Amino acid sequence: MDPPTMWRATTVQACGLWPFAAGSGAPMTGVPLGQHLHTGATVCGDPLSWFTRARYISNPSLFMLGMPGLGKSTLINRMLIGLSATGVVPLVLGDLKPDYADTVRALGGQVITIGRGVGGINVLDPGAMGAAAARIGGEAGQMLAAEAHGRVLNMVAALITIVRNRPMDDHEQSVLSAALHHLRENSSPGRPPLLPDLLRVLTEGPDRVRSVTLDRGDTDRYRDAVDPLHRSLLGILDGPLGNTFASATSTRINLDSPAVCIDISRIGEADTQLTAAAMLAAWSDGLGTVAASHAMADAGLTPRRWFFTVLDELWRPLRAASGIVDRIDALTRLNRSLGLGDAKITHTLKDAEALGTDADRAKARGFVERAGMVACAGLPRAEMEELGRIVGLSRREIELVSSWSSPPGWAAHGEREEPPGRGRFLIKVGGRPGIPIKVAITDTESRLHDTNLRWAAANERATERIAEAAAEPDPDRRWTA
Repeated sequence: MDPPTMWRATTVQACGLWPFAAGSGAPMTGVPLGQHLHTGATVCGDPLSWFTRARYISNPSLFMLGMPGLGKSTLINRMLIGLSATGVVPLVLGDLKPDYADTVRALGGQVITIGRGVGGINVLDPGAMGAAAARIGGEAGQMLAAEAHGRVLNMVAALITIVRNRPMDDHEQSVLSAALHHLRENSSPGRPPLLPDLLRVLTEGPDRVRSVTLDRGDTDRYRDAVDPLHRSLLGILDGPLGNTFASATSTRINLDSPAVCIDISRIGEADTQLTAAAMLAAWSDGLGTVAASHAMADAGLTPRRWFFTVLDELWRPLRAASGIVDRIDALTRLNRSLGLGDAKITHTLKDAEALGTDADRAKARGFVERAGMVACAGLPRAEMEELGRIVGLSRREIELVSSWSSPPGWAAHGEREEPPGRGRFLIKVGGRPGIPIKVAITDTESRLHDTNLRWAAANERATERIAEAAAEPDPDRRWTA
């Protein structure tokens, strides 16, 4: 029998239907996500609303795991739209497919394209933080300028880590910091230095840089100290990263934009080093913009704004080079104090197991442990049991989510049948029972967020060829079509 239609109403409207109207314990604070699988009640939630208003979580972050094609980015896209309507600024820092660019455009936001020949990021440019420091001035401006220096240092170190496939040595970071200080003090106002300028400083060897190499006036000792760093910087400029980070930033993030998407989909799928570097540069620039916005608000120069960052396909930068976990951890650990909510998305916990060292694997697992919300979409049983040891899943929850990872049945007439787990998620918060939901998207969301767009276009062309072949009298023509 078909189940009866379910209706939701206020107590004033439904009081005459008693006892057939029943309440439920589904959370109602935040973006409407979908219906509870068991009760049919509307479930609302997002990391910012559950942290600031409902106080369900102590950290405004979401970690999402799930097999491909089950709707992970669709749920995040729903949160992005809903939070934007409340005045929160969504920041998609590295859109790989792209999944979110059309939505950001529809919201009136800014889409910045990064890739070879289409746009780049100057990692030595302090960006919004530098501009805010100059505008604020005084002690607060100096503190912001120091923070901008630290972010630039971390970003250059991250690029070197990617090129070398191992972290920088501690004395090299001291040399790099001294060279960046020298560049900042001797650059023309309004013209941020570039990576070729950094190479020139290492070649010239000013006193400030020489003092941290302990060369004691010996040029050979100085060259021995800086040559490995010099070679790595040359590798950035002339190696697999190309000129993406060698010239001025093509488009700066607009602090007043209602949403921002940094589109890196032009970078090839196999170009893992450039993808990881572009994602890290986008995160550094985006989070620096957040810090600048809050500093301006603290100084009374602009209104206070909250931000929601999306870090999709987290496994790709994690696998690019040893030590990248440290950089991601440093960029995202302080979101609670920055007025910043975030969503990190990957496939399984095995993405962390693929990392090279035990320390990196432990830090990657920390992303899940620190998350205020954990959402699961169609993970296999073994993966759910492993996750259960971190977030505390019951046996029934493990069985429920693992049942969603089953493949679809064999369609009898060629119709497209959805996997059983598409649009179904289990949301876990601390030791609370999980909330299973079913997400149903609107037509507008479907148009803005079609992750199978290229497949759909190919399918339409194939359908047209089959229709043409069916009209031909030649029977062999159908097979060639």
